[in-house]
Amino acid sequence: MRDKIIEIISEALKELAVEENNQEILALPILLDLPKVKDFGDYATNIAFLLASKLKQNPLKIGEKIASKLKGRTDTFEKVEVVKPGFINFFVNKASYLDFLKKILTLPEEFFTLHFGAGEKVILEFVSANPTGPLHVGHGRGAAIGDSLGRILKACGYEVLKEYYINDAGNQMATLGKSLFLRCQQNLGKEVNFPQECYQGDYLKELAASFVDEYKGKFNDTEATGTPEIFTQYAGEKILNGIIQDLKRFNVSFDSYFSEKSLFKSGKVEQTIKEIVGKGLTYTKENALWFKSTNFGDDKDRVVVKSDGEHTYFASDIAYHKDKFERGFTKIIDIWGADHHGYIPRLKAATQAFKITDDNFKVIIVQFVTLIRNGAPVSMSTRSGEFVTLKEVLDEVGTDAARFFFMLRSSDAHLDFDLDAAKKQNDENPVYYVQYAYARSQSIKRQALERNILYDEVLKSNLNLLSLDAEKEIIKKMLQYPEVLEGCCKALEPHRITFYLNELASIFHSYYNKHRVISDDSKLTLARLAMVESLSYVIKNGLNLIGVSAPEKM
Repeated sequence: MRDKIIEIISEALKELAVEENNQEILALPILLDLPKVKDFGDYATNIAFLLASKLKQNPLKIGEKIASKLKGRTDTFEKVEVVKPGFINFFVNKASYLDFLKKILTLPEEFFTLHFGAGEKVILEFVSANPTGPLHVGHGRGAAIGDSLGRILKACGYEVLKEYYINDAGNQMATLGKSLFLRCQQNLGKEVNFPQECYQGDYLKELAASFVDEYKGKFNDTEATGTPEIFTQYAGEKILNGIIQDLKRFNVSFDSYFSEKSLFKSGKVEQTIKEIVGKGLTYTKENALWFKSTNFGDDKDRVVVKSDGEHTYFASDIAYHKDKFERGFTKIIDIWGADHHGYIPRLKAATQAFKITDDNFKVIIVQFVTLIRNGAPVSMSTRSGEFVTLKEVLDEVGTDAARFFFMLRSSDAHLDFDLDAAKKQNDENPVYYVQYAYARSQSIKRQALERNILYDEVLKSNLNLLSLDAEKEIIKKMLQYPEVLEGCCKALEPHRITFYLNELASIFHSYYNKHRVISDDSKLTLARLAMVESLSYVIKNGLNLIGVSAPEKM
């Protein structure tokens, strides 16, 4: 509907451009808003204000000129009005709404699939937690946002690759191996001084027990002088497998797992450093190699090779993002935790050195999560000793509630996750509220089948019988769905889906409580069943895009 109205306004502006002898006005963007007050119509535009400076005329006068050119569009508008100081309000007629309702009912796939992303290849990297411990709740929020965004981008026509970057090289992995080695020694009854810099979680004690059992004493006499690679490998693989299983349970999957080690084995890190050296973007200071990131807006230059010859994580990150671009992706999207916010300028500086612009590379920051129980923040996990794991949250509230709650706010806003609300079976639980709307639609459908009302009859129903304001409100809200999807894609904000679903569910529940869908009026019943069937398509599609199930019974 939005696209149709914008197209109609564009035609009117072409006429105005000829009359005013000013083609510049055709370059101005046409923006449509959804008025919060019903009296202001279904859509509104401020285009008259944007034209005022170009035409040197009063916005109200310009608005009236545009509106006069739309008087004949009775095929779309019930009326078009101009209000002070120059807003143009559009009231869409019933026939236009019903045409789109028919499209949802008869061609749902076409209605739910957009194409503006066609031809664009997107690589979406998210979670990418170091395989040094289980996922915590912060990773869970990033996983819900990343996976949902990937689904939404695909629905908008983009070719999407979801990738997990495995940080399996560097000091943290050596520390992990050392931590497991020492826990194994403790498991064998030896006195061990466990350093503070080693990983402290109880999960390592469990890993040590399984390691000792699996190798049946093979390493009983291993000296603590250096950590054998097998400890690092064993711990890394076990932890990564646990992460993958937690994500699978969380309804999150990846198309690719990319190893940091592979960048070194393939020589891509060395090659990348040679290229930035060749571009004159480095210098040596205190025996270390520095990248001139200040040339690209960073607040200070960054080390890529330390004085001992070891590469920094920054060096492999540059090589990794260069590799993404070389794989043919036109858009690179990273989703990072809030603690990585300061890392953005240096990496954007590096990508600019390889002609990867802000249009091609986006970073989404996911803010912290606070778990709330009984109105108070939850203390540290007693099990892990360090943090609350994603698994613990899933054990308590389930996948659907966790995914929905993680997306109740924009990713750049702090989130209070109310565990008590997530377990309630009433309208205080937003995911239950939305799922119940879908289950209610399916219950109505079953009742219709029990009365021998066939789906073919519903498809042929007279939709003009949907005359209530509440019915128009439901239809109008459903028709906004493609606009919501497009907005999610362009703003990279998947949480808009949860907002939308809550609003749609609220309208439907209110309608259901006041009006009978199945009644003695057979023709009206068919029309209302058609509306409810369309609504069920929208809710189910929206839930699927955020990775939440649509139960038929509750």
